[in-house]
Amino acid sequence: MGIRYDSLDEEVRTYMVQELESDLSRNGLYVSLRLTPEAAKQWPSILREAVLHHDDSWLAETLRASGALAAFEERHGQSGTVTTARIPITAPDTLAEGEFNRFYARGLCAQVLAAGGTEVEVYRGKEVQPPRPESQAMIGKHLLAVALLDDLRRSIGVDTAMRLPSGPNSGLTVRRVAT
Repeated sequence: MGIRYDSLDEEVRTYMVQELESDLSRNGLYVSLRLTPEAAKQWPSILREAVLHHDDSWLAETLRASGALAAFEERHGQSGTVTTARIPITAPDTLAEGEFNRFYARGLCAQVLAAGGTEVEVYRGKEVQPPRPESQAMIGKHLLAVALLDDLRRSIGVDTAMRLPSGPNSGLTVRRVAT
């Protein structure tokens, strides 16, 4: 089960596509190293399809059904050792939720700003067990849309300064502030 996106509508999707196009035009799209070489080539079009018409659940199932993720990856230890490890079975969900949620949050922030708004509200769009205390502390906070949008644009594929989303599998996302 994916994240529940309270403010996802056609207008937000339009801004999500603009954000995706922006990343593509500047070669800034995050492409997971866990994707197979062929899937890495197809990633922009698969992600575009999800942004236009679907959600993170569809994206995860598409990745899983197409065998888009490699079975193993190299891991580098602090001492310089390299080991081979099996990629977790949940990897398609983690990638799909993380990237769809990032474009959703970016699209929502851009839409809120275009409509003259200034803030978005953090909420838990997916229940997780156990919830992390730092994630719990974020719920209900209002963030400046311009700051979150800038943070998400600059922090592609890494943790953001504003800590949203709050690490992989946090279940956190944002919505329009109720008026």
